[in-house]
Amino acid sequence: MSLLIAPETQPVAAPVHADGAAGARLGCQRQARGIQLVPQYGDGTPRRVNLSYLWTGRAGAPTVVVQGGISADRDVCASQAHPEGGWWQVLVGPGRAIDLDRYRVLAIDWLDAETLGTPAVSTRDQADAVAALLDALHIGHVRAWVGASYGAMTGLAFAARHARRLDHLVALAGAHRPHPLATAQRSVQRGIVRLGLEHGAVDQALGLARQLAMTTYRGSEEFAARFEGEARFQDGRYRLPVEDWLEHAGRRFVEHFDARRYLSLSESIDLHAVDPASVRVPSTLVGFVSDRLVPLADLCALQRALGCPATLEVIETPFGHDGFLKEPAQLAPLLREALNSSTGA
Repeated sequence: MSLLIAPETQPVAAPVHADGAAGARLGCQRQARGIQLVPQYGDGTPRRVNLSYLWTGRAGAPTVVVQGGISADRDVCASQAHPEGGWWQVLVGPGRAIDLDRYRVLAIDWLDAETLGTPAVSTRDQADAVAALLDALHIGHVRAWVGASYGAMTGLAFAARHARRLDHLVALAGAHRPHPLATAQRSVQRGIVRLGLEHGAVDQALGLARQLAMTTYRGSEEFAARFEGEARFQDGRYRLPVEDWLEHAGRRFVEHFDARRYLSLSESIDLHAVDPASVRVPSTLVGFVSDRLVPLADLCALQRALGCPATLEVIETPFGHDGFLKEPAQLAPLLREALNSSTGA
């Protein structure tokens, strides 16, 4: 285990290319493909679904799968088809840690239970969907799977089920099972959303669930630094300093996320279970000291039980579980090293 102390996060400048256009040499597919899989919670019959994906980077380069949390989508970076940018573009792009001049990045939109026509969706289903997409794209194997949060859980499922197709697994803030305290917190969030669905207050309920989730994503140190202060009297009641931030986060989430999809993917986290001994792919695990959703103890247990060589990198950060979004300067060298250590790099 190594310990990285995180300084103030610095913005990463966009790379400059000799031709003056970032990503000009990149090939890009941003579309959907029909795939077939047998869902874990189905009746045993194959289901055919359309899977939305992004596959972008230097044509002919090795493929790296990149997946984030349940609210992340296929737009992990800026692309010709989505020039406004992506959720991890600070680390994925030409000249960046996951370098689109050296690799092609593949990312999907998560499947949900409604799409599959099943009672629930599993990380195994997501992993099998990616494997089916690899077949459709004629990709024999991938250089690495880089997954954060739910993406790390799904990466573990992929490594367990499709090991021969994967050179290296990088799992950030995700373990082989959810922590029971985290399942309790998510259970309350889902209860709020169900109540909203029952009583015609879906947006309000989904916003409240997101607000509660935000309190679990970040560390206590950050809350103390940002939101210490006096309450103010407004609209007939006292408002605490943290409330504006929470409500803004709730509103933003409601604007782009469906309540039933949220229920499905949140539940999928809590149904996740992978036997670490079944993971026989060289792995890099990354944990954050202040992460209350995925405690370091769980990652230590995972590292000991994995059926393959594994390193555990520990980052000190005030940002808790969201460290994978907030600490690009600390993550960039780890990602480069993991990719360079992959077979054939």
